Amino acid sequence: MPSIAVIGAGITGVTTAYQLLNRGFDVTLFERQRYAAMETSYANGGQLSASNAEVWNHWSSILKGIKWMVQPGAPLLLNPMPSYHKYAWMTEFLLAMRNYRGNTVSTVRLALEARAELLRIAEAEGLDFALEKRGILHVYRQRQNYEHALRVNDLLSEGGLDRQAISPDQIRAIEPTVQGALHGGFFTESDMTGDIHEFTAQLEQVCEKKGMKAQFNSDIEALKHLKDGGVEVRTAEHGSARYDGVVVCSGVSSRKFASQLGDRLNVYPVKGYSITVNLREQSDRDAAPWVSLLDDETKIVASRLGEDRFRVAGTAEINGFSRDIRQARIDPLLDWCQELFPNMSTRSYVPWAGLRPMMPDMMPVVRAGRAPGVFYNTGHGHLGWTLSAATSSLVADLVGSRMAA
Repeated sequence: MPSIAVIGAGITGVTTAYQLLNRGFDVTLFERQRYAAMETSYANGGQLSASNAEVWNHWSSILKGIKWMVQPGAPLLLNPMPSYHKYAWMTEFLLAMRNYRGNTVSTVRLALEARAELLRIAEAEGLDFALEKRGILHVYRQRQNYEHALRVNDLLSEGGLDRQAISPDQIRAIEPTVQGALHGGFFTESDMTGDIHEFTAQLEQVCEKKGMKAQFNSDIEALKHLKDGGVEVRTAEHGSARYDGVVVCSGVSSRKFASQLGDRLNVYPVKGYSITVNLREQSDRDAAPWVSLLDDETKIVASRLGEDRFRVAGTAEINGFSRDIRQARIDPLLDWCQELFPNMSTRSYVPWAGLRPMMPDMMPVVRAGRAPGVFYNTGHGHLGWTLSAATSSLVADLVGSRMAA
């Protein structure tokens, strides 16, 4: 039974550990935090959204980004301070535009596989994570953006997803709480939402019951490939230990660990923000939507997490590894709530910020490293919750075939 170290206990790391355990591996999970899912997998937008599979490498995104850079409170914030990592990533982002169509279609297909696998895991292990199978509404205020979305629909359909164009009246028939002027929208009935933190934390407990060893509060100092084909994991707390293989699932830290193992992963941290609104009164619960939303103009997503919580998330901040929560980035989320759901109080809310691990082409990295026994499952960007159930199965199959060889 080969021993495998999994680095990172977010959604990708825990699902990877689960899949490896089910294939008979001896798994040790490393995490620098005290518990699983305490960083990027803590408070995201909640959407399991194949309908949000369009990659960002398109001229429409570039033009919007340029416009947003000079607008206070815009969805995108770019810190212009120069750094090699940032501008190398942005250059590769532009070059990836040539693969926009193929990458979008591939992401749709992967998202559909992930959806089926996530539901299978949840049923098999009895996980309770505020799952809502009510679909996702994409709403558009401007005709130009709506017409671009019509073209995107062709790519989603090519990938196997059914997303229906609907009128403003149909939007309000599906979700009566939505206010404001809208041009039109799309409804993906098969999409769903859920609490990523609860899913990940509960699945980690399942893994421990299956025999996984968990090393929390373990800050990894170095990963080193050994001459005998194994991998050494050195932590400040426990010293060095040898494993037959390693799977790096460490989000924005993956670039650093890949470099130590002889590989290049151009993962960049793109910060996102969220607020979790506590629906304390019955009037607030009645005014909050149950159907999940994605507002294209503001790039804000919203999901109902059970009876008394409403998650609102958005923004993309290219500002290095800063995890600071800036009120200027939280205010647009609060303003959005007031505009679309004026009868829902935001008096009680919890702000959060996390770093999305993004590759320039917006595609997750699921592959073997140069050295034997080294593997990667990382770089999922804003779709980690949506894709991880599939990529974890893919990387576990890859580990199985390579380790057997």
